[in-house]
Amino acid sequence: MNYKLYLVTEESVPIEELLRIIEEAIKGGVTLVQLREKKTTGSSFLKKAKSVKELLTRYDVPLIINDRVDVALAVNAAGVHVGQSDLPLSAVRIIVPDSMIVGISVSTVEEAKEAEENGADYIGVGAAFPTQSKSDAEVLPKGMLETIANAVSIPAVAIGGINLRNIETIRNINLAGVAIVSGIMKAENPFEAAVAFRKAWD
Repeated sequence: MNYKLYLVTEESVPIEELLRIIEEAIKGGVTLVQLREKKTTGSSFLKKAKSVKELLTRYDVPLIINDRVDVALAVNAAGVHVGQSDLPLSAVRIIVPDSMIVGISVSTVEEAKEAEENGADYIGVGAAFPTQSKSDAEVLPKGMLETIANAVSIPAVAIGGINLRNIETIRNINLAGVAIVSGIMKAENPFEAAVAFRKAWD
């Protein structure tokens, strides 16, 4: 699994616009897409997931579904990503097939180690920097991102407030990649934004 440039979608975007942004971002170098819906009904989420999955299949880019294990199974997504307050990782592992990757958000060394022990395939570590995308996200203390990434042997992806100015400061940490929300979703040109992030990261 290539976690280099991990796009996390924004819920407020209408489906046609969402598909356009995702397609442009993939052309620009996005390697993985997580469909994140927090307030959407199950049926709307499923409909959106099917459309996104169809698009991603054409480009051979994996789809990760946020939180909703049922939606991930229904659209045969590549994986599911859960938070600390969602269904426990150990329970998710029982429900999903072995072929499905499971990621979890962590913000401490303890959470990261527990995630690895419970069978997580990767961890999302954050918030790396102050972020507008998630109102309740606390920024990690200085040096914590590196400490967490080094505490486990599974891939670690940094998330939260990452932009082209601060990406340099985390590039040499033991990370598998960076997860971007606003930097691509709100960009005037998602293709150029993705190209720029890939260039900065590579």
